[in-house]
Amino acid sequence: MKKLLIPALFIFWFTNTYAQQKEVTITIDPISENIYMLTGQGGNIGVFKNEKGLFIIDDQFARLSDKILKNLKTISDQPVSMVINTHFHGDHTGGNGNMANQGATIFAQKNVRSRMESNQKEKGNITPQSLPVITFDEGLQLYFNSESIKAYHVHNAHTDGDALIYFANGNVLHMGDTFFNGRYPYIDLKSGGSIQGYINASEKALLIANDDTKIIPGHGSLATKKDLEGFSRMLKEITNAIQKEIDAGKSEDDVTKNTSLTAIYDAKGFGDGFINSERIRQTIYMSLTKENKTQKSL
Repeated sequence: MKKLLIPALFIFWFTNTYAQQKEVTITIDPISENIYMLTGQGGNIGVFKNEKGLFIIDDQFARLSDKILKNLKTISDQPVSMVINTHFHGDHTGGNGNMANQGATIFAQKNVRSRMESNQKEKGNITPQSLPVITFDEGLQLYFNSESIKAYHVHNAHTDGDALIYFANGNVLHMGDTFFNGRYPYIDLKSGGSIQGYINASEKALLIANDDTKIIPGHGSLATKKDLEGFSRMLKEITNAIQKEIDAGKSEDDVTKNTSLTAIYDAKGFGDGFINSERIRQTIYMSLTKENKTQKSL
């Protein structure tokens, strides 16, 4: 069995070309008073208009910053004053440097800064201005005149630095890539992600949300608690099915090729995104076997 690799579609999605920039359409949709969702290319951006300027959650790719900033002017002439990253991946943090150069302060869970800094050193391209300047461990509370914002660290889910961002007054929850609405998720095992952590993150989000909460996923359309419940149920059902296969002595190749394990959700189109059904079965198998080995060694 080949090593787990990021699928070709995911790599293509990350490709940085001027031609793609010209094709990207930025859309901004109001979802609550002074809170908006911006879609373009990469992770969905949350936007909050406040007395200090614009507070945004994630900022997509660097090459899109000018286009994003231009579109944000339709919300307010005030600058982007604060950016919080839900995790370290480039389609969520690529614009950090450009936003910082415009005067924005970057916030993130501490592992986000560590991973970004490490990646920059490996590539020999150090850009300090792109790194979060304020980091937190388990959580962060921010207060504005009309809004109270809470950031919650969820452990080893999509990565090891994920944060859920909740607007208490607006009742809006941004989940970053701990939620791919209607799609199988990308779980970055090499960066601390795990299937059990991913499930735990969805359960945490369900405790925060109520029936009226508007949920911004990392990818996909605006969601409701009911959508998240279906996503969480999908994760648990497939994980339980694969654990039974592991307990029965089935190999990674057996599980990866066993289409019956995901058939119900394949039929609903969950495998039509960046992560197909074969990849999610392999990812969950690898995560579970890693977790099982860790538990046995304790």
